[in-house]
Amino acid sequence: MKMISLQDVQEAHSRIREHVIKTPVMTSNTINEMTNSEVFFKCENFQRVGAFKFRGALNAVSQLDEEQKTRGVVTHSSGNHAQALSLAASKLGVKATIVMPSNAPQVKVDATRGYGASIVFCEPTVESRVYTANELVKQHGYFLIHPYDNEQIIAGAGTAALELVQEYGELDALFCPIGGGGLISGTSIAVKGLSESTKVIGAEPKQADDAYRSIRDGKIYPSIKPNTIADGLRTSLAELTFNIISENVDEIVLVTETEIVDAMRLLWERMKLVVEPSGAVPLAALLSEGKRFQKQRIGVILSGGNVDLSSFFENYYAMINSESS
Repeated sequence: MKMISLQDVQEAHSRIREHVIKTPVMTSNTINEMTNSEVFFKCENFQRVGAFKFRGALNAVSQLDEEQKTRGVVTHSSGNHAQALSLAASKLGVKATIVMPSNAPQVKVDATRGYGASIVFCEPTVESRVYTANELVKQHGYFLIHPYDNEQIIAGAGTAALELVQEYGELDALFCPIGGGGLISGTSIAVKGLSESTKVIGAEPKQADDAYRSIRDGKIYPSIKPNTIADGLRTSLAELTFNIISENVDEIVLVTETEIVDAMRLLWERMKLVVEPSGAVPLAALLSEGKRFQKQRIGVILSGGNVDLSSFFENYYAMINSESS
């Protein structure tokens, strides 16, 4: 199996850069003071579909041949990859079918439909996602674009870190969330390719720590009923991402659910950034391990910002109605 290289990430960037948003890099005096470091946030919550996933999806769909485009594509995803593949496919006139777990956030379900994809729901387990997608491939001949076990997806995901380092120079460390491992795989390839001395730090919820245990023990553990607010990080590593992480990622930091919410609140209140729980996990990891990274230049990938705010606004509507009655 060919290992993905920095050149693959650079070629992906050339392929997609006219169609993706070059997301801003933001800083916060408050967070710099809290960590006694200089922190650069790559804001993929501002990316199209609200997450880094559009980078990989567009890179993958752009490389389909005509026969594959005619067949249509399928994937399984709890939300962000679903939206990304739907939009990428629609832009290239390709039919997209998305397998989504029954407990996927409604905001992500609605957005996926809004981009034109057909949705097939399944049980909220990794096994059910994979089985349902494979059955659709057998029945309809769709071309499967896996959310992270895919070289084109990984190379595209790595373009966010590529932009960060190209724009702001060498970093001492970069924090990135881990779910299925696609983002941190691409990130680590880009970062280590540009600066071998930069430490790549994975961040994972304690209540969904399959990647941590997998790397520690040298074998892949499935993610079984992970109970975390970070819904984008509930998936298991694939062999491809496991191998890349084993080679390139320096360590994985685990964080609690409270630390995740605290980090998300800090980003909302101090930086005015709407970041979803999965996207806040790397900041939670930095805050929990801050003493080890003082007086350093730190990168943080804010992977997405798709949060269901319906209950938040319903409280305000209720307040307005009670005051006017």
